[in-house]
Amino acid sequence: MSAVGAENTHLKGLNGVSATARRYHWHSVQLSSFIDEPHVGVCGVNQGLILNLTHTDASATRDGLVQITLENPDKMLREIRKIVMPRHHEVTRADVNLKRLGAVLTVAHETQTKDFESLLLLEGAGPRTIQSLTLVSEIIYGTPSRFADPARYSFAHGGKDGHPFPVPLKVYDETIAVLKNSIEKAKVGMTEKQKALQQLSSMARKVEESFVPRPFFEEIVDKEREDSYKHGGMTVMGKAHPLAPKKGEQLNLF
Repeated sequence: MSAVGAENTHLKGLNGVSATARRYHWHSVQLSSFIDEPHVGVCGVNQGLILNLTHTDASATRDGLVQITLENPDKMLREIRKIVMPRHHEVTRADVNLKRLGAVLTVAHETQTKDFESLLLLEGAGPRTIQSLTLVSEIIYGTPSRFADPARYSFAHGGKDGHPFPVPLKVYDETIAVLKNSIEKAKVGMTEKQKALQQLSSMARKVEESFVPRPFFEEIVDKEREDSYKHGGMTVMGKAHPLAPKKGEQLNLF
């Protein structure tokens, strides 16, 4: 292939609904790589979002895919068989261990905020942020048995599709700030914040031992969606707005 007028046809992906492939033709006089964003422009009909593995930020993903192909097939098949995903998209009560989720909510909402300020060395850390940090702490410090219901962790920061509720951007940013601060402190030998984060998951486990939840799943989802706009809630459809008031009891887990 000559450098001038270099052309290549590359299969980008498959549409699982229509079973048709997206195919692009590249033409360039200065093409140096077919996998690292060789194009300066893309012409065609926009058919929605796609996974662009030629993006410079996707190099780690490409390397990971290569590593998977190098693994022993028997080992990969054993691991894949362990993955059991529901056939529905939304998060339902059946997907979540209410005893564990309830314990997290209790730690976040039933303990005095000032105690958390002392614990996390933070000022103004409210219950909603503590709820997210507790779930994040479980992911970091939890054992494999704690991940039996991964849908539970969607209650940390919601979902961009609005399930189980819109992403609370303010809480999301606060969580990142706490974790970033914890890492920066640890680099200089100050591990108090890391220990504090680890304590959150330990506290939730202690509460979980005696926690007996009633069916509260729908209530907590409704409450999160109702308060979403207060936390900067956002989905792919846009910002969350206040919901029309409706009659009903105030959220009560017990």
